[in-house]
Amino acid sequence: MAGRRAALKAIDWLAFAERVPPNQRGMFNALKTRTDAISAKLASLPETPAAIDWSYYRSAVAKPGMVDEFEKKFKALQIPEPVDTQTASISAQEAEANKNAASYIEASKARITMYEQELDKFKNMIPFDQMTIEDLNNTFPETKLDKAKYPYWPHKPIAEL
Repeated sequence: MAGRRAALKAIDWLAFAERVPPNQRGMFNALKTRTDAISAKLASLPETPAAIDWSYYRSAVAKPGMVDEFEKKFKALQIPEPVDTQTASISAQEAEANKNAASYIEASKARITMYEQELDKFKNMIPFDQMTIEDLNNTFPETKLDKAKYPYWPHKPIAEL
């Protein structure tokens, strides 16, 4: 039972609340209320169940041997604890997600440097109102018209317009 109490206390509700979208805040509050109620009920229970006074029942029950039989069966009763079968697969999924996140972060850093270089190009170029056609074609090569290959207006294939 102590393990379950520790598991319930391990939830960081403030960090959890920061990740909840505004449209799901009601469901989050209901979950927190229900979890708090279950946690309070679990905390109110004793660590071990109350001991059974078998001598009282022997004196109160008229049929001889019945209480002894119940006591023997009660002591032989073993309630199995559930076996954790999901932690290994969840840990594997977490490791894979961490690996994917790390690769995404690396790719994002590469894109950021590319975008910063492009931003520097835009900051250092001649203003558009002062550019000539040659300056425009040098700065943005994709705007250059190929008059030799496409001699008629618009000097590009129609599919690229």
